[in-house]
Amino acid sequence: MLEARNLGKFYSGIPAVKGVNFIARPGNILGLLGPNGSGKSTTVSMITCLLEPTTGQVLFNGESIDSAPLEYKARLGYVPEEAHLYTYLTGPEYLELIGQLRGIAPRILAEKIAAFMNIFGLEDDRYSQMSAYSKGMRQKILIAAALLHDPEIIVFDEPNSGLDVTSSLILRSLVQELSAAGKIIIYSSHVLEIVERVATDVLILHDSRVVAHDSVSRLRDLMALPSLEQVFRKVVVAADVDQVARDVIGIMRL
Repeated sequence: MLEARNLGKFYSGIPAVKGVNFIARPGNILGLLGPNGSGKSTTVSMITCLLEPTTGQVLFNGESIDSAPLEYKARLGYVPEEAHLYTYLTGPEYLELIGQLRGIAPRILAEKIAAFMNIFGLEDDRYSQMSAYSKGMRQKILIAAALLHDPEIIVFDEPNSGLDVTSSLILRSLVQELSAAGKIIIYSSHVLEIVERVATDVLILHDSRVVAHDSVSRLRDLMALPSLEQVFRKVVVAADVDQVARDVIGIMRL
């Protein structure tokens, strides 16, 4: 079980995020939603040990992750929003590096790399440096790297970035299969439709704080709205987005 208790991050007294509480259990998918600047990325960074919280703590199986950060990271798989890769390496070379750092036995690692390259349609590019890869191809390498060591916790931060329609559908199915296999999954995205389809629970952030947290179906029922998009509009979007769109058309026609 992964738990956040009163999680917050402040810079010079100004909150980037504050008062975040959740429990993510094996087999569940917690969706993180929010506009830019809402605190999603900061929350993800604290969950993945990239940032130290100013307030509160993250616990895994009842123990603070600060008490044994290396052991926690060994159980964690993370797909970041931005692909910071050693692009002078080929895809298999990068995965080999990650696998060695994870302590995976060479024979098993080689089998996993070959299988991931094949299943993600990268076999023909196995000898190409990642500097020649498209954004979507690099994203597939990041996903493979996060799953190589069969982690218990998997954090996806805008994982659909750069993926084509087919790859996005595969990713959605993969996330559901990982959940069915008992993994703890955090899925941060601005794509409402995807979160609505995959998430067990959803936590919506706005202006650095939590404005809604419940199951997708219960949020819809509580607010008597048919979709998560309309819930999101109700609790987060201050502007009349339809009117803004009409105003843009009006400007175009001037």
